[in-house]
Amino acid sequence: MTQHTTPEALDLTALLRPGERIVLGQACGEPTTLVEALIAQGPVIPGLQAFIATSFSGLFTPDTARSFALTSMGAIGALRSMAKANALGIIPVHVSQVAPLIEAGIIGCDVAMIQVSPADAGGNHSCGLISDYVRAAVAAARLVIAEVNHNVPFTPGETIPASAIHIAVHTTRAPVEVAAAKVTETDTAIARHCAAYIGDGAVIQTGVGAVPDAILRLLGDRRDLGVHSGMLGDGLVNLVEAGVITNTRKEIDPGVSINGALIGTARLYKWAHRNPALRMTPTSYTHDARVLGRLSRLVTINSALEIDLAGAANAEGSGAAYMGGTGGQVDFVRAGARSPGGHAIIALASTAKAGTISKITAALSGPVTTARSEVDIIVTEFGAAELKGQTLAERTRRLTAIAHPDFREELDRAGHAIRARGF
Repeated sequence: MTQHTTPEALDLTALLRPGERIVLGQACGEPTTLVEALIAQGPVIPGLQAFIATSFSGLFTPDTARSFALTSMGAIGALRSMAKANALGIIPVHVSQVAPLIEAGIIGCDVAMIQVSPADAGGNHSCGLISDYVRAAVAAARLVIAEVNHNVPFTPGETIPASAIHIAVHTTRAPVEVAAAKVTETDTAIARHCAAYIGDGAVIQTGVGAVPDAILRLLGDRRDLGVHSGMLGDGLVNLVEAGVITNTRKEIDPGVSINGALIGTARLYKWAHRNPALRMTPTSYTHDARVLGRLSRLVTINSALEIDLAGAANAEGSGAAYMGGTGGQVDFVRAGARSPGGHAIIALASTAKAGTISKITAALSGPVTTARSEVDIIVTEFGAAELKGQTLAERTRRLTAIAHPDFREELDRAGHAIRARGF
């Protein structure tokens, strides 16, 4: 039977055991009330471990998280400061594999801390703003503590029955919000090249941030776009209200935008509440190759920190700094590149650090996130390089052409060696 309580009365010291492993809801579905309790009460419970895929709340800092070992799939959002301080354990894993690893016990889950909406008349709580690995964590945990947030929308899709929740902590606080990023001229230039690949009836997958927002702003004249994505922001609402996104041409889930995470503001959350045009699903559906393989005209748009002259993408770290994560990039790159009439785009600015470093580079400074054998199209503000089916020699030419002019001569020299030997 579910025990109902308030944030003030929640006593984790009476609930958690030493050394237990906690899995937390992530992104804008982060249960901030429970995280605050963990930070405040964790110091008297030895050996605690916690996993969260991403965090935008800013609650985790090297100081606040010192009493438990925090791990993640990357340094995404506010977790970048944790990685910089060597206070974050990073598991290199595709987001689609987090739930299976929880189910297999490889990512341990003794306690699930999640955020849900109030229950409906049938006694089911919506997963609200995040649906990726929530049910997997609930199924694996001996103890489920849910922040039942009365400001979280009841979104169609994944639900948690009240009977699966052991402790329900009722709150009325605002969920985590992520404001739209400022769009620069460079972002807009990148977006124009990306938008050229999105035609009427295309199904789009994109993330959140300045470039995705800029792309969505350029699609107002398209017709019958569809959505099948791992995450979406406020830009989705604009296109739905303009009649651009209808999902009518999708081979599966017609009329419905499929999504796994809502990352935005109260406007997005209000739109999502009981909206039949949206369905929140786990990664076993948003990222599954068999599901994605049923979609034609799928255009996937992802980002990277750097691209080498053969086309390999690094979306994780540069040198000694870990700044990103594997995320869902590989799943969606493979799907878009294989989709009939579709494309897989990796978009990035041509330079970093005020133009002093080229992001098109002779050799990656960090790990390979997406192999050169998987890439399709690379886009910078200077154009698009279509790499699928091209030789390594030709790739050097095409990538050099979309690099910043200040670095093209240097890159051309590096590419000459590849062209001379053919590989």
